[in-house]
Amino acid sequence: MLTRRALLLGLLAVATVAGAAPSAAEQARIDALVDGIEREPSLKFVRNGRGYGAIDAARFLREKQKAMGDKVRSAEDFIEQIATRSSTTGQPYLIRFADGREQPAAEFLRARLAPR
Repeated sequence: MLTRRALLLGLLAVATVAGAAPSAAEQARIDALVDGIEREPSLKFVRNGRGYGAIDAARFLREKQKAMGDKVRSAEDFIEQIATRSSTTGQPYLIRFADGREQPAAEFLRARLAPR
């Protein structure tokens, strides 16, 4: 049976990890994903049926991450919690290429995520 002290220490450790911001390395991976979108002016980021330019898309993703606070701890979290779907409508985000092709934003970003 766990002592009260051990239980409290365990809960504190879990709470600390759960509320932690991304490490510098993970934030760099997230920044690289967003910067990659921002540097592609021919791409449109489709959110709730409307296409947004690369600069607006990058700004939106950065602001959404900021609003999520410490809930995003990794590039994978960023993709899943921020860049996959609208939190208001549930519609998936898409990337629209210059030729009109569309790809789910999560798929697009995962393909560009550098291996660890």
